[in-house]
Formats: sequence, structure tokens, C-alpha cells
Amino acid sequence: MDKKKMNPASKKAFMNYGLVAVFFVVFQVLLSTKNISSSLAGQLVPMVAYMIMAVSLNLVVGISGELSLGHAGFMSVGAFSAVILEAALTSGMDPSSFNKNTGLKIAVLVAAVVCGAIMAAIAGFLIGIPVLRLKGDYLAIVTLAFGEIIKNLLYCLYVYIDDSGLHFSLDPSSVTGTTVLNGPMGALGVKKISSFAAGIVLLFIILIVIQNLVNSRSGRAIMAIRDNRIAAEASGLHITKYKLMAFVTSAACAGTAGALYALNYSTIVPKKFDFNTSILVLVFVVLGGIGNMTGSLIAAAILTVLPELLRQFQDYRMLVYAIVLILVMLLTNNKKFKDLISNLFKKKKAGEEVQK
Repeated sequence: MDKKKMNPASKKAFMNYGLVAVFFVVFQVLLSTKNISSSLAGQLVPMVAYMIMAVSLNLVVGISGELSLGHAGFMSVGAFSAVILEAALTSGMDPSSFNKNTGLKIAVLVAAVVCGAIMAAIAGFLIGIPVLRLKGDYLAIVTLAFGEIIKNLLYCLYVYIDDSGLHFSLDPSSVTGTTVLNGPMGALGVKKISSFAAGIVLLFIILIVIQNLVNSRSGRAIMAIRDNRIAAEASGLHITKYKLMAFVTSAACAGTAGALYALNYSTIVPKKFDFNTSILVLVFVVLGGIGNMTGSLIAAAILTVLPELLRQFQDYRMLVYAIVLILVMLLTNNKKFKDLISNLFKKKKAGEEVQK
């Protein structure tokens, strides 16, 4: 009886799951054996958050074919929504008893991540309706403006909790009780409940959601619109509907990354989610290969920890970082290099078939 061969899409999906599993096991072993520096260990949760950001942005840039420069805006919406919800749920609790209650911490983390995803999805839907009628440079400029607007709104927002509940204000003089979000100073006194294991679980969920969407009928419609918008529209596909589907899903995933990231620090400021962060995530996508989820995961993981690994170079580490980026870009966009790698894999596969 012939065995059914796994289709290429499923192979890629399982390869990504295996890659994440190996990544988790390796770093978990390093953590348990204490063979990892404290600074690098502190980068694990941000690394996972950026991996989620990279695959979510690749859904828009690679699969949908639209250039978005405001992805950090969705990350910030998820981050501060999660922080506010966490503060509301844990208000009045004894910090020591809360830290000892693992089940309660997991429940609050799940609620905060879901809240971050929902709020980012709403923001994505509201901005996507007018923006996705544009294309090319116009869409990129508007998404860039959205990210900056969100950052500046957070600079003006004050959130506090008093005896009568949770309050939002634009006037700093009206703040009473416990401050949750203090305008440009950001969120203060955040309870750190994110963990590396929780981040890996979330990354698995995000990969399942994105890859199921890409391999579904809707995903094929999104790619058809990307390849030839006129032909897709002539075939009866609703252009705005499918583009909005990809955009909102991507925004929701970015919101979960923001929640995971924010709940890993005791203080988080709006400036962290500026234009530079959006460009950084876009670099992950371009370096890993547009439309290539595996490449996005690898690029995000390496480039997040690379500045830390280059710390020994002190003043020259960012220069070395830039040189590494340029070299990798030259290699990955070099046809001869690609052909060499392709031929190596072909020879290896041919050798395995001969042995069989």
C-alpha cells in the first residue's frame, strides 16, 4: 500500500513547528543548566515576541503583497491594552500572594493576551477599511502615520484606578489613586507575568492560525489578489474583504506579541513602539525572505540577540551589526549563492534516493 505523500504546504508548516520546538528545547536546556548569560536569558521573551511580529507582518507584506510601516502601532495597542487589563484584574491583590499563585498568573496572562489581540484587531479593522483602498506607497505612508498617531495618543493618555474603578483621562491633574498609564512616562509598576514557555505556546498558536489561513481558500484568494488584482476582481473575488482579512489577522497577532512583550517588563513606554520598531520588524521579514515564514522566524531570533552577542565589541557593535545585515542581504539576494544552496540540497536528496 502506497503511503500518501505530505503536500508541500504541510511540510513547511511542520518544519516551522519543529524549528520552534528545537529552539525551545535548546534554550530551556541552557537555562536549566545555567549555561546562558543573564542578559541573553532576559532577551528570550522579547525574541519570541519579535518572532510573532515577523510572521504576522509577513502575512501582510509577503502573502497579501502590501507594504505596512505601522506594525509597531498594533503592537503598542496590544501592549498597553494588556497592561491596563492586568492592572484592573490584579488591583487590590497582595503582590506576594499573586506571585505565588501560578494558576492565577496564567489566567491573567491569557486574559491580557486575548484582550491585546482583540483591541489590536479592532484597530486593524478601523484603519484597514479606508487604508486598504489605497495601494503601493500611499498605503505605506498611511500605515506609517497610523503608527505615529497611536504613539502620540499614548503620550497624552492617563489611566488610573481609584475606589470607584478604572478611569481614562487626557488631563494629568485629574489623576488620583493608583496610576497605570502615566502619559509619556508609560506604564509603571507592571507585574511581570510573561515567560519564555508562555511565549513559545503563543508562537505555536500564531503559526497555526497564520498557516491555516494561508493554506485555506481565503489564503489562496489573498495570494491571487496579490499576484493579479485585476484578474482576481474579474473572477468575482471581493478585494477589500480578503485584504482586510489578512490585515486584521496580522494586527491581532501583533497585539498578542505586544501583550507578551509588555508583561515581561515592570515599566513600558510608548516610545518603544515607534517607527524604528516597525522598520526593525520589516528588516526581519525582508532578511528572512518575503513570504517565507521559516526565514522570518530565523531572522527575528538571530537579529534580536545579535546586538547582545556583539556587546564585546563595545562601541563598534552596531557597526558590526550593520555590516552583518548587509552581508546577509547580499548573500540571500545573490543568484549564484542561491543556486549553490539549491544544488547542495538536490545532491543530498539524490544520494538519499540512491541509498533507498
